Amino acid sequence: MLKPLIAGNWKMNTAIHQGVELVMRLRELIKGVDAVEVVVAPPFTSIHHLSHLVADSPIKLCGQNLHWEKNGAYTGETSAEMLVSAGCRYVIVGHSERRQYFKESDEVVNKKVVAALKGGLRPIICVGETLSEREQGKTLTKVRSQVKKALAGLAGSVVKDITVAYEPIWAIGTGKNATAQEAEEVHNAMRNYLFEMFGPDDVKDLRIIYGGSVKADNIDDLMAQPNVDGALVGGASLKAEDFARIVKFQRLT
Repeated sequence: MLKPLIAGNWKMNTAIHQGVELVMRLRELIKGVDAVEVVVAPPFTSIHHLSHLVADSPIKLCGQNLHWEKNGAYTGETSAEMLVSAGCRYVIVGHSERRQYFKESDEVVNKKVVAALKGGLRPIICVGETLSEREQGKTLTKVRSQVKKALAGLAGSVVKDITVAYEPIWAIGTGKNATAQEAEEVHNAMRNYLFEMFGPDDVKDLRIIYGGSVKADNIDDLMAQPNVDGALVGGASLKAEDFARIVKFQRLT
């Protein structure tokens, strides 16, 4: 069984002092947790400061985005090297909000995945369908295409450092979420496709996590599914008590 990964994406929320308060409270609430890998993705402005606070805790830091180049004239952008030097171990790539608002294509996502891996970061690659695509029965086709393009050109030996996050776009920040069974269907299909792409030996350590209105009251059902290896949490990760409950999910039998 893979070690579950629970990641909190703070998005464009929390000033530095608010992030400090949140991390300090979370540290206390999840003290002693070692069966789950806990990751938080604060705004870039807070990462270095928070790195000192999580150093002796189960919490690892994650960037919310990165540029595919190592350096250069890219005003406002952040490289993998910069994230690593600030204390990050992970980075989110291809979130639907980046795809929608900043027009990131599948090809751009692939370039960022490659840059993350070369730079020593573990990418959390987001994929997912719109409501209209789900209603038209195109979910698996869309997700398969996104996975294929995001991982294009990668060697099987690096797949172990990748996490895929299935986030149905219609469920992000809406209060709606896929049922545990719907999530399992997509996760199972993705795992089978990844087996086809790279082979079971290379894929056995790759985690597929679910995102999309994950909350304390639905995490147990989600984590009971055999192919759900964790969660990418949005709004609920901004409340220490709620996020801690998600981290300390109850395994259902």
